[in-house]
Amino acid sequence: MAGSVQAVPGFDLQPSSEQVALSTNYITNFDFLNQYLPDTYEKEFERYGNRTVASFLRMVGAEMPSNSDLIKWAEQGRLHTKYTNVTSAAAAAADTATLTINDTLVPGSGAIAIRVGQTIMVSANAGAATLYNKAIVTAVNTTAGTIDVAYYEAGGQTFGSAVVCSLFIYGSEFKKGTAGMDGSLEADDVIFENSPIIIKDKYAVSGSDMAQIGWVEVTTENGATGYLWYLKSEHETRLRFEDYLETAMVEAVPAEVGSGAAAGAGVTYKGSEGVFYVVNSRGNVWSGGNPSTLSEFDSIVERLDKQGSIQENVIFLDRQFGFDIDDMLAAQNSYGVGGTSYGLFDNDMDMALNLGFKGFTRGYDFYKTDWKYLNDPTMRGGINAGKINGMLVPAGSTTVYDQILGKNAKRPFLHVRYRASETEDRRYKTWVTGSAGGAATSSLDAMEVHFLSERAVCTLGANNFFIFED
Repeated sequence: MAGSVQAVPGFDLQPSSEQVALSTNYITNFDFLNQYLPDTYEKEFERYGNRTVASFLRMVGAEMPSNSDLIKWAEQGRLHTKYTNVTSAAAAAADTATLTINDTLVPGSGAIAIRVGQTIMVSANAGAATLYNKAIVTAVNTTAGTIDVAYYEAGGQTFGSAVVCSLFIYGSEFKKGTAGMDGSLEADDVIFENSPIIIKDKYAVSGSDMAQIGWVEVTTENGATGYLWYLKSEHETRLRFEDYLETAMVEAVPAEVGSGAAAGAGVTYKGSEGVFYVVNSRGNVWSGGNPSTLSEFDSIVERLDKQGSIQENVIFLDRQFGFDIDDMLAAQNSYGVGGTSYGLFDNDMDMALNLGFKGFTRGYDFYKTDWKYLNDPTMRGGINAGKINGMLVPAGSTTVYDQILGKNAKRPFLHVRYRASETEDRRYKTWVTGSAGGAATSSLDAMEVHFLSERAVCTLGANNFFIFED
């Protein structure tokens, strides 16, 4: 009988912070009638370890300034020409034909990128493997989106007039003493854009509470300690804000036309394109469970071959996805099934057996690392609908045209742009207002710590990313 983790007792999901009214937040539980004092542990116990989830963008990206409400960049298109929705007006066995290009053309171009004298291969999208021809282009009608071709094969066209085909250019042929190629092709970039969003938070404490000593020694993940409780609350607000700086870049979505956010009562929000949104829209999506066999990873490799073919890739994943990859790799070892040998070493009774893998090579180099954000039960860990198990991120950088620098520059595939100028830096702003804690900006008997950032994430080459959905 298989065992399982029991639901009760479980893990605490209730927030450990709360809003309190500063003017009424008085301590009222002093009890001098009890002559017995408890034996107390002064130091607060960190039962959840490091509670922050921010690490992803720091590991794979960079931060750089921007001084505009809109960030734009250009990405290269394909070098070679291929169309995948082509039909012939001629019947099978015809020596010549007029082919219609039904693909959606590049907006504003008004032309197809095929010229007279070029040689093409035409292949049926479905049917027998012999349904293909090679031909030379004899005429081009850019207005109608058609080309006239003459087939090289003596048997003529191998497919019928109703068959949907693909074609690509593989060269050209000209007769002796003829003029050169008619026309030329212009490189066409694909333009993408994103807008920064403003992220804010605040912590407030009354002057009286700042002067109140406590008996619990508190500590936070950034190492701050003390017996003043407001220090803990301020530090946790700061840590929470820093987490939001990353999770907002991962989860942000643009406000759709007609949505409440875009057309609310007197307010208009635009949102931003976070990493998950971009990869779902312009990247590669794996769904239906984690890939856990070599054949499934082979299909991922085949898709990457059709994209940028980036050699090194990092998979940020949740715990179960990591186990699935470990089990898949262990199964490749002839001693892995029913045994304990995962690697090329001699096991003995004093050895700590390593049952995990850091990465593997299968056409490309894949490295894996746990993404705490996907495991944390207060964030994406444990959710059902909309669950994401991991994301593959290409390593390295790509060349883009930087409008600020006015030239091509190397940029990580994933990086953050924050608003900044010579007089205002909005990467991470914090300031104190009120009349307590050293501040002297107003008559408010409190200290208010404000946090602000304005930023957007740029996902370059999203076609090289993979997102793994449940």
